[in-house]
Amino acid sequence: MAPERGNPFILLIDGPSGAGKTTLARAVVAASPAGVEPVLIRLDDVYRGWNGLASAAPHLAGHLLRPLRETGRGRWQRYDWEAGALSEWHEVDASRPLIVEGTGALTAETAPLADLRVWVEAEDAVRKPRAIARQDDDYADYWDMWQAQYERHLAADDPRKYADLEATSDERSAALVAELAARLARA
Repeated sequence: MAPERGNPFILLIDGPSGAGKTTLARAVVAASPAGVEPVLIRLDDVYRGWNGLASAAPHLAGHLLRPLRETGRGRWQRYDWEAGALSEWHEVDASRPLIVEGTGALTAETAPLADLRVWVEAEDAVRKPRAIARQDDDYADYWDMWQAQYERHLAADDPRKYADLEATSDERSAALVAELAARLARA
């Protein structure tokens, strides 16, 4: 399923809210060898508000991933949660590996544009308290809405089927992080 041409090496990390995607992505960035500085894009910065999960993948594919593959140039637009509006565009340096993490990263549209795809899972009883503690208490008000969007994503896209690797939130071991960082470095 790896793309035939284009740079950079692209790693997509998907899974439900609170599963450990951000923690895994940050650990891979931190473990990357000297001279390898991955670009990390968090879908939390792309979603168009609390109802925006479904908007992320088309935006990624249309503005970032496909253009990177076809022209070596890609960009994404940040959503300003405070203002409730789209904000500035960010150009992506195609000479650096790219990590995109967030719920909704793996779809039929985005998966073929990536070199490596990871699914991170955690039990619901672990995910909800972790996600709420990370985001602040405001997230508690939106949990059910976000969970419903996640369940629609599962039904529509079956993202796990695109994953090359699967991990549970307890498997953010040094070995997994080292393997992912090494794959970025070899690209």
